[in-house]
Amino acid sequence: MTPEQAEARLAWLATEIARHNALYHAEDAPEITDAEYDVLVRENSAIEAAFPALRRADSPSQKVGAAPAGHLAKVAHALPMLSLDNAFADEDVAEFIARIRRYLSLDSGEPVVLTAEPKIDGLSCSLRYEKGVLVLAATRGDGMTGEDVTANVRSIDDIPDRLSGPVPDIFEVRGEVYMAKDAFVALNERLIADAEDPAKARQFANPRNAAAGSLRQKDPAVTASRPLRFLAHGWGEASALPADTQKGVMDAIADWGLPVSDDLVRVDGLEQTLAHYRGIEARRADLPFDIDGVVYKVDRLDWQKRLGFVAKAPRWAIAHKFPAQQAQTTLNAIDIQVGRTGKLTPVARLEPVTVGGVVVTNATLHNADEIVRLGVRPGDRVVLQRAGDVIPQIVDNLTRDVVREPYIFPQTCRECGSLATREEGEVDYRCTGGLICPAQRVERLRHFVSRYALDIEGLGLTHIESFFHDDLIHSPADIYRLHLKRDELIAREGWKDKSVDNLIAAIEAKRTPPLDRLLFGLGIRHVGQVTARDLARRYRDWNGLADVLAHIADHRTAAVPAVGETHDKFRQRVAKEMAAIIETPGIGPEVAHALADFFAEPHNRAVVDDLLGQVQVQPVIHETRASSVSGKTVVFTGSLETMSRDEAKAQAEALGAKVSGSVSAKTDLVVAGPGAGSKLKKAADLGIKTIDEAGWAEIVSNS
Repeated sequence: MTPEQAEARLAWLATEIARHNALYHAEDAPEITDAEYDVLVRENSAIEAAFPALRRADSPSQKVGAAPAGHLAKVAHALPMLSLDNAFADEDVAEFIARIRRYLSLDSGEPVVLTAEPKIDGLSCSLRYEKGVLVLAATRGDGMTGEDVTANVRSIDDIPDRLSGPVPDIFEVRGEVYMAKDAFVALNERLIADAEDPAKARQFANPRNAAAGSLRQKDPAVTASRPLRFLAHGWGEASALPADTQKGVMDAIADWGLPVSDDLVRVDGLEQTLAHYRGIEARRADLPFDIDGVVYKVDRLDWQKRLGFVAKAPRWAIAHKFPAQQAQTTLNAIDIQVGRTGKLTPVARLEPVTVGGVVVTNATLHNADEIVRLGVRPGDRVVLQRAGDVIPQIVDNLTRDVVREPYIFPQTCRECGSLATREEGEVDYRCTGGLICPAQRVERLRHFVSRYALDIEGLGLTHIESFFHDDLIHSPADIYRLHLKRDELIAREGWKDKSVDNLIAAIEAKRTPPLDRLLFGLGIRHVGQVTARDLARRYRDWNGLADVLAHIADHRTAAVPAVGETHDKFRQRVAKEMAAIIETPGIGPEVAHALADFFAEPHNRAVVDDLLGQVQVQPVIHETRASSVSGKTVVFTGSLETMSRDEAKAQAEALGAKVSGSVSAKTDLVVAGPGAGSKLKKAADLGIKTIDEAGWAEIVSNS
């Protein structure tokens, strides 16, 4: 992997992991298994280890959870609520213990005593007691700020309003709010029984989602009606500690009246540690709650203090994850689901089978390459793996050698009939239908009105979905025609004259969008805020850009492979030709190809033309001033301490410079912050002038 490839991959991983964090922690609606999430995190860590200078400010390795979202008040944690590093094999646990020995410079005969306890799959919660009285309960959120759930927590029987016995003046108990397996089943049965239409009754996907959804209710009475439990596993801020060991403090917490796991024990050395792990793993299915591993913590608190923390996790603790559970079943069919961004995901429809206590009928097949790798076809006998509580995955095909027609991955979108394409270097096919594809419309409409696009206040996801399903809007242009449906809006539940007038006024205020915001709002793949801004600055107005877009779209649809040319070679050639057409710095084959795919579809052009009939796109004027770097190419590398990378780029562009993400013979200046690596070395090898952040600040102030 080259530095440029690593930088691009880290950018994608940061966005993707943040999205999955939000789905899991803030929305309680995960799309991937815990194991799949762990693979993304481990890949990010591996790339950062190989290219430390490329670590991003928004790196997943520096973050915990996701920012709190929703109706509940936000509250800052007195001490951060951190996550844990993971171990996936016995060797990882052995290395964890060895790392402790090395860090503390322990003699080989010095015992390393750990505590071990089940890693319960619930919602992290902090309980703040002052003089023994519960004064605040908060979810983890992003680790620094959580949601205030005090009123709801008071309804949980496991959590006392007042601790018993002598307790410190301030003590934060931390643990997991969960729902027992049998209570989860009973809750779903009750939801079905209480629904007017049982077929449409809302059900929770798993106990963790049920617990999270129940704890975050607006009405504490709803939380009180749900069978929630609590299990303590640690503490946060404390004015004093009742013991000098992890086990001792946890015993005190239990004495104060809070539940602590019966399986919390001390273990000495690797052999005892793994034996306890195996024992809990064997009893996993019989436990009353879901767990996904065992957590080990250094028992001595003075050692914990010396070991400290790295990034988002303590050095003195680790979570030893269980391997995925497996079963065999028959693959009955392969369906293709179209995601919000047009991604075509194959889903296996299975003969029902129980895996880890859950009846599974569907499994993800990820992408076309995975189908080829497994050689799966309807009728095959497959091995199913459930690594979490969402859609499981197929890991083996037991009837691969049976003669049967291979499965052919579709080349068109089943939702709208548009072409499905796969870009060079990508594993996923995506629908090019864009704005007319039903599977993508709602998400694209939400993106269109979002803060960094058209920024239309009052049009959140709930309203977008509701308006779409009630045939009030189907395209961006329809949003600007909502004033014609004022009477219909007022007649809707929860809407009144003032709220409708406010919405219409907010929409009218956005009829003259800048070119870059409009282009970003169209939701074209790979065209983010920066790319949209770069295009807008070069072409200034819509007419100038439209001519280029029409050119590359025609080029895309008219080009055909040369005689003897492979499909991949054809795509590479077309991408290069399109990149040559769009010479804007930072716009390469990937972006050019995405623009071509989007505007080559007649229905996309029709939607855009309809939109242009409702708005007046404003040109983007990029003013620059003369400076010593005018007309030169600048590269920023390493960690910038006084400004963000975006701010640095904006400064350079305001001075008339071009900013590049890689060092080459065309580079004129490299600004290197702490941790600069391969780019700095390459600049030195090429004899390119290099300055530090202070030197750059001097250039800016003198211009």
